[in-house]
Amino acid sequence: MMSKTPLIEIKALKKYYLVNKGIKDAFNKNKTYVKAIDDISLTIHEGEILGLAGESGSGKTTTGEILVRLQNPTSGEIVIDGHPMNKNYQKEFRKSVQMIFQDPYETLNPRFNVFDTIAEPLRIHGLKDKKTLYSKVIEALETAELKPAEHFIYRYPHELSGGQRQRVAIARGIVLEPKVLVADEPVSMLDVSIRADILNLLKRLRKEMGLTMLYVSHDLSTIKYLCDRIAIMYLGKIMEIGPVNEVVSNPQHPYTQVLLSAVPVADPDYNKKRMIIDDEVPDQINIPIGCRFTPRCPYAKEACNQCDHTMIKVSDEHYHACIFSKEEQTS
Repeated sequence: MMSKTPLIEIKALKKYYLVNKGIKDAFNKNKTYVKAIDDISLTIHEGEILGLAGESGSGKTTTGEILVRLQNPTSGEIVIDGHPMNKNYQKEFRKSVQMIFQDPYETLNPRFNVFDTIAEPLRIHGLKDKKTLYSKVIEALETAELKPAEHFIYRYPHELSGGQRQRVAIARGIVLEPKVLVADEPVSMLDVSIRADILNLLKRLRKEMGLTMLYVSHDLSTIKYLCDRIAIMYLGKIMEIGPVNEVVSNPQHPYTQVLLSAVPVADPDYNKKRMIIDDEVPDQINIPIGCRFTPRCPYAKEACNQCDHTMIKVSDEHYHACIFSKEEQTS
């Protein structure tokens, strides 16, 4: 059962990338930046799965990578289980937060067999006893539903299917018994027939291990199936956040409405109205004034140029960043 105690607190997080246009830029005081993440704050409760959704370039993957320390933030603070992310807590943090990457064909070292791949994190954290290493690797593989584990343990990545590779990646992620798992598009490169199995596995891991997860995806249907809450990102900002069923059934921000209108419905007789917008995402360097979605928004008004993305309350846990209510947008 999900706790109401925040296990993860992300406060005023920013990630800016300096754009180098040439040697002259090195001496230019007015630096140019890509604002991949621009002042976002999130909490993830213990035992919760939070879905982070948005188009490519929205900043969702960068957020996940910062959470696992693959990138350092430009500014802001991340607190996990009461500990700020800093050098004093780094070793324990590495053990507590693990990641599943998107591409099962690139995430595994081709020179490592399955045993070495999963045993590597254990060795890094000081476990050297061979019998204990073997038993923990076998346990992780069986938990990831690669059974019998003995049939896979000495295989190499090229001998595995995409689904089997992703299960090995999941086994590597859980072998240290982390508190937090960041899953970055973990099913997007898998066959449709395998996706449901992997999503059900993640659900089971949450229940059996008490895992807290950040699930990053552009696929709102998988987020609805797996997650408790959803946060919608666009050009480095949070546009809407709330319980997944509430956001899906009653989206407030026009961007959320556009994303949901593009989700296919498995009913050939259902006539779904799709919201058509400009496909061109604005330049991430020259970000629009006011609401960042204004150039593409079907309901844009002059007042949108004054929007500062302050979150407006809809219900106890549901917030959005549009200055207009859903009724006012179409008036």
